[in-house]
Amino acid sequence: MDPQIQELLGLEAVRTRAHIVLKLAEEGRLNHFNYHRERMEDATDYVLKLIQRDFGPDKYHLIPPHGRWQHFEVGGVPRIANLLAEWDEKKCDATEKTRRLIDLFFVSVLLDAGAGDFWKYNESQSGLTLNRSEGIAVAALHMFLDGDFSGQDSSVKHTVNGGALRNINIDILSRGLQVDDANPMVGVPARADILRKLGDSLVNLKDIFGRSGRPGNLVDYLIAKSNDSGKLDYRDLWNVLQHLLLPIWPSERTHINGQPIGDAWPLRALSQQAGSESKPYSNIQPFHKLTQWLAYSLMVPFSRLLSVSWSNTELGTGLPEYRNGGMFVDMGVLELKPESLQRGLSLSGGSLPSFGAGDDEIVEWRAMTVALLDVLHTKILARMDGVQLSLPQVLEAGSWKAGRELAAAKRPETKCSPILNFGDGTLF
Repeated sequence: MDPQIQELLGLEAVRTRAHIVLKLAEEGRLNHFNYHRERMEDATDYVLKLIQRDFGPDKYHLIPPHGRWQHFEVGGVPRIANLLAEWDEKKCDATEKTRRLIDLFFVSVLLDAGAGDFWKYNESQSGLTLNRSEGIAVAALHMFLDGDFSGQDSSVKHTVNGGALRNINIDILSRGLQVDDANPMVGVPARADILRKLGDSLVNLKDIFGRSGRPGNLVDYLIAKSNDSGKLDYRDLWNVLQHLLLPIWPSERTHINGQPIGDAWPLRALSQQAGSESKPYSNIQPFHKLTQWLAYSLMVPFSRLLSVSWSNTELGTGLPEYRNGGMFVDMGVLELKPESLQRGLSLSGGSLPSFGAGDDEIVEWRAMTVALLDVLHTKILARMDGVQLSLPQVLEAGSWKAGRELAAAKRPETKCSPILNFGDGTLF
């Protein structure tokens, strides 16, 4: 593979190029956003107060890393704990329980892009009505429990295999997600297509996922690769996920010489900087958001059930999605320039600007979000009196939650982001 393409698939390029965009913003050279650096202090205050409200003064160590696990506990229902207890009764050991959680987390995260402002999931067992990420998590859990991802021939419902995923269609997914004309969800066909392609990719990587193409076999692969040292390398997890997932993303995403590069997009600000012509593909800003969200989520079952630790986790970046990015817009750190705002309003036909997921406005916004989350993390650590929080912990307890709470306060009817995108259910 071309070394420059390989660079775009790695995590380092996500952060490095986003910080180039931040430097351009500091010089007033962005195309679509004004950067109000002085308002980062207000954003830091707001996020820090949320972290202190929910975990201060002596519970900061209880902040989980940003991941899928806690979404399954929405409404105070310990769904994963209940599931682990059920598996205990069936004599599952810790390794098999970890495999099953990896199975579940894989499909749940890959279904977890923006659902839109109107979709809801009614959980009959708890009587709760859920929406957005938590609703998708719980819906996917019940599909998992019903065996929708294990196939009719499987002797164990609570697993996932590539063959069953290959057979997922819009009807199966719509039924599981309770989607109909009165309860619409963005991008159901694209989500079904992603799961089918995931099934193909799992089956094609037999050396990692076995003949059945089971995501949970990742447990055995990574432990074997670590030589039973008790420490797993985040780079190994990342490389597996990129190898597995690159073939499954929609074909209209960016390709270089026929090679798909996933969630990575041309950005005009990068192409305009001096000297950009000297290095091929230097105009591409990678994100790999959904893959990073999956990687963060998959680490947790390994740590909690198998007591393993991870090296090189600092390579992961903040997630450039509408909650984190929306927080910076709602706090006034980022402001759409008038011409970009007008274009977005004309595209949406409403009161909020909207763009396509690959439009230059969205790519610039996401790049700034990645870099500003690093700035936010540094500022928060400087004010925590020696308390050490990882970036994934700040995402979980701070920025993501801040984006959601600000949206609810400023746009109570929809609780949506201040900037919308024409998503396909696989990206944002």
